Amino acid sequence: MPGFMERRLPRVFLIRLLIFAAPTVVYFVWREVARRSGRPMGSTPWAWLVAAGALLAALSLIGSAIIPHGRDTGRYVPAEVRADGTVAPGRFVAPGSGRDSRTKP
Repeated sequence: MPGFMERRLPRVFLIRLLIFAAPTVVYFVWREVARRSGRPMGSTPWAWLVAAGALLAALSLIGSAIIPHGRDTGRYVPAEVRADGTVAPGRFVAPGSGRDSRTKP
C-alpha cells in the first residue's frame, strides 16, 4: 500500500498536537469562566500545562502502540524479492488464512 503512511501521518500528528494542547485549552476555558464569576486568578501555570500535555501525549503514544489496529492485525509477512526480480511488499496476513510469504497479496 504505497503512500498509506504519507496520507495518515498529518492526521496522526494533528491528533497528537490536539491531545498535547487539551490541558491548556481546558485551563483557559476554566480561567475565563472563573474570571467572569469574579474569582481572582493568579499567573498561568505553564510548566504544569506543558507537563500535563506531554503526559497525555505520551499516554496516547503508548496506547496506540499497545492497542492493535484493525488493519494491522494478523501475521506480518515481510517484503521479499521474487525470482523474476520484482519486490513483493510487506503485508499482514489474516490468522488462519493459510497464505504463506510466497503468495501474491
